[in-house]
Amino acid sequence: MLNPLRVLVSVRTGPPSRCCSSFVSRMRFISRLKEDDEACAAALQNGSVLLFHKLEPLLHRTKTGTFRPGSQPSSGLQSVLERLGADRSLLMESVLIGCSEQNQAQFCLDVGGLDRVAIEDVCRGKFVDLRKSFFLLTGPEAPLVAKAQALLRWHQTHGFCSATGQPTQRNRAGSQRVCGSSGIVYYPQMSPVVIVLVSDGKRCLLGRQSSFPPGLYSALAGFCDMGETVEETLSREVAEEVGLEVEGVSYSSSQHWPFPHSSFMIGCHASISPAHTELTVDRSELEDARWFTLEEISSALQVKTPPRRGDPPVTWLPPSHALAHRLITEWVELQRSGEAGK
Repeated sequence: MLNPLRVLVSVRTGPPSRCCSSFVSRMRFISRLKEDDEACAAALQNGSVLLFHKLEPLLHRTKTGTFRPGSQPSSGLQSVLERLGADRSLLMESVLIGCSEQNQAQFCLDVGGLDRVAIEDVCRGKFVDLRKSFFLLTGPEAPLVAKAQALLRWHQTHGFCSATGQPTQRNRAGSQRVCGSSGIVYYPQMSPVVIVLVSDGKRCLLGRQSSFPPGLYSALAGFCDMGETVEETLSREVAEEVGLEVEGVSYSSSQHWPFPHSSFMIGCHASISPAHTELTVDRSELEDARWFTLEEISSALQVKTPPRRGDPPVTWLPPSHALAHRLITEWVELQRSGEAGK
């Protein structure tokens, strides 16, 4: 996977077996493709392909103005890639990323060595920065694109064994790489990160880094240190970044996140004493952090798209499929249910 453009491939396998659920059928199908190189190659040849160019997904604008990942029939894509100067073996470098509910295997492929504009013209789409695409895609499509990008990035950076320095070889599905010299097997990795929404009972705490777009605020987050539990990481990060001591923690949910280089986000809610809410922000970590009322958060949730340059300043929040957004909406629901119960 040394070329930078990507592709999602799908192949129909017929209805799932009567002996098991649709979910079980899909999971077993994916497992077989990871273990059987020939079956994986057949799935690729009979599928459809979503292109990426240097980690940027190809998007299509629909007639309604929404955006979707642009898929291409793999049967015709091979000739298109060759016409644009790609090696015949490029399509076979696809990496398995999942399976649709219709038992269609999905792959991604890096073809960023080809001319960007030429591919956009042929495929009638536009390559979009991954962060921006997260605000344009909806439903399960954004997580699928994120997974594809993470796997492609991992293959780009793991071409050599860290123990021997010798080249590693991937299996057909791209689910692992093996050092031919030592036999060491490498699997794609994610870095554990705790993301937490802190509340004093009536307000929630959000922060922003200097790298954030203007007006964007999100929940606090930090990488787990070696040997730490989730609770220890959460308490340490809150203490370091805003100078508060956490009193209670509850788990919400988790999510893969492709930034900065494939993170496993563990979402939590944390409570602090209403008597100790004064913030001492670590400016080396955060540009700003402040408390938000329910009214302020409700208003920010109404901002559906990032403000454009020249627009009046406005507070806005992460996209709907981001775990931070889920934590914020959970807090809003809890506040509203509490008010209704009074």
